[in-house]
Amino acid sequence: MTPHNELRLLPWSGPDGKPCFLSTADSNSRLSRLADNTEAAQLGFAAELLDHASAVLGDGEADLEEVRALATDLTGVLRETLRVAESRGHRLLAPDPVTHVDDTDGPTLPAAAFG
Repeated sequence: MTPHNELRLLPWSGPDGKPCFLSTADSNSRLSRLADNTEAAQLGFAAELLDHASAVLGDGEADLEEVRALATDLTGVLRETLRVAESRGHRLLAPDPVTHVDDTDGPTLPAAAFG
């Protein structure tokens, strides 16, 4: 998990379109839960819109206005989904960095031990 002092990217932007961040050590705080619920709602809407997009694009009689509206909605949902993915990615457990072990550190085996 990321350090508690790292800011969490929230699933909404400010009035000027800039990202919003949360600084808290409590992942169960009221604002953290609101962000979690908002992310879940955004991803749920994305799934519903994907189903709708499949239907519209599968309809050979969909008009240009409907397809443009769909593209606009898909663009917004993709932006939100990427923000959720970025936020969640920052909160994943980071792998331990690979450290170089010097020949003088710890026990060693002779090459013959490997056949």
